[in-house]
Amino acid sequence: MFDSNKGGFLASIPPVTKNLIIINLIVWLAEALFPRFSDVIIRHCGLHFITASHFNPIQLITYLFVHSPSSPAHVIFNMFTLWMFGSTLERVWNSKRFFVFYFICGIGAALVQELVWALTCMHDYISAIARQNLITYDNAKALVEQAIAAGNEGWLGNIEQFKNMLVTIGASGAVYGLLLGYAFVFPNQPLYIFFIPVPIKAKYMVIGYGVIEFFLGLGNADMVAHFAHLGGMLFGLVILLYWKKKGTLYGGGFY
Repeated sequence: MFDSNKGGFLASIPPVTKNLIIINLIVWLAEALFPRFSDVIIRHCGLHFITASHFNPIQLITYLFVHSPSSPAHVIFNMFTLWMFGSTLERVWNSKRFFVFYFICGIGAALVQELVWALTCMHDYISAIARQNLITYDNAKALVEQAIAAGNEGWLGNIEQFKNMLVTIGASGAVYGLLLGYAFVFPNQPLYIFFIPVPIKAKYMVIGYGVIEFFLGLGNADMVAHFAHLGGMLFGLVILLYWKKKGTLYGGGFY
């Protein structure tokens, strides 16, 4: 089935892109078929806040292969985008460079998400306490600070539980890096958004995606890690600018 000498659809996909898709789909199917196993995968492989007891450094990579079993649209969109843009970029850059780019974007997205949690974790916790107890934010903040200063085990345990609830999963951060990579290599390539029969140049579409993610992140109205997506694009941008300066943006070398 995976023998490139036999031809077929799978054989047409470059090796790194193909294996990334296969691993992601296998993990997602395992989660969907075995719900209890899903909890274990997310607990150990999902990205947790660095100060949480559930955090493990390897999660900076493993979270890229985990998607929610209750949201097939998430994994389908990511794998479709990985296939569409990853296949082209891997052919242009070669498999080693593509592999490095993908994982640097993914790890970069995780680091940005960790920074966002570091800046917002306690604020979100205090806001939740204020809502639950129908008190002002300032009163809730004073209660939390007093409890931490006193070493109250009940409060400290509650805070630790809240931190462990902060989890990010999915390949979106790396995928957004690929979108940016494609726009750098093929800036004027016309692309189409589903159900909109009007072509948009790749460079404009990616800029649009970035702007949308930024404002969605500021709104904080959902559970999506929008700034992680931007983090993948940011780290990808650094690599792309370096390759462009070195004259290897279109291939011709590993670094």
